[in-house]
Amino acid sequence: MTVYTTMDSPLGELLLVGEESTTAKGGTALASLSVPGQKGSAVVAEGWRRSPEAFGEVRAQLSAYFEGELTRFDLEYVTRGSAFQRRVWEALDTIPYGTTTTYGGLAERIGAPRGAVRALGTALGANPLLVVRPCHRVIGANGSLTGYAGGLERKRRLLAHEGV
Repeated sequence: MTVYTTMDSPLGELLLVGEESTTAKGGTALASLSVPGQKGSAVVAEGWRRSPEAFGEVRAQLSAYFEGELTRFDLEYVTRGSAFQRRVWEALDTIPYGTTTTYGGLAERIGAPRGAVRALGTALGANPLLVVRPCHRVIGANGSLTGYAGGLERKRRLLAHEGV
């Protein structure tokens, strides 16, 4: 069963979408976390059940992150996407809090040619777990804040929050 809720955050209202799970902390595996206006964000569908209580652990960890008390999420995810996307998303999880990498550096982490930056950008743009899976930590080779599905201002705010 797909469940969802919303929560306020410094980035605006977050939409949390998940699948009920018997193995996940709090009983819900996170499938999507998005902000208003985000490219490709989830939209509440008919048949989904609103369930704020299903996201207790997710909400607690997000709140701790935004309060500066948490630097690494420990949540179960529903992982969809191509094999390439999943490789890119898993590599995002290895970028430490408070640091950044470049698209070329990310390509190197997954063993992709440096010329694969467009494909990397597409995979990052399709990341369904904004904030939790830290695509905001990927920047241009010249240090510029290039691309972010949630908007460059939110990327800037997340990096500033992490002290970058």
